[in-house]
Amino acid sequence: MVLWFAGTAVLAVWLVFHDPLFDYRLLLVGVLAPDLVDVWFGGSAVLHSVTGVAAVLVVVVLSTIGHRPLRKRLLAVPIGMFLHLIFDGAFSNTDAFWWPFSGASLGDTPLPVADRGPWNLLLELAGLALVWWEVRRFGLTDPERRRQFWRGGELVPC
Repeated sequence: MVLWFAGTAVLAVWLVFHDPLFDYRLLLVGVLAPDLVDVWFGGSAVLHSVTGVAAVLVVVVLSTIGHRPLRKRLLAVPIGMFLHLIFDGAFSNTDAFWWPFSGASLGDTPLPVADRGPWNLLLELAGLALVWWEVRRFGLTDPERRRQFWRGGELVPC
């Protein structure tokens, strides 16, 4: 599942912030990170818990004291991670979502993406439609706009 998370995260951040200088590349890293990291634990683990994602947010904030432009750029990662929890429905599994307070062990519960089965296909198709709309909305069919995105992460509507 890539397109579902990419499409929903970009749309949500654009609708909330309307900031063309937001680093959408780092948002995509953040929204994909929970599944890429937690798969190594064998199931829902640190990055499928609100505690783990909040810890990443605290690390970003504390490590960028006095470096406001860097902070603004790096905040895209934990924002993406929080959006992953929402769009993955991670909150529906209280053992994983509230780890370590739930008492569950890391990897005790399957990743939500592995637990959904065939619903993933429908979500991925919806994600494909969102990504297609975003490519058109932000003019990413134009090589120069695509280059601008890959260099700085900006998305400017046409």
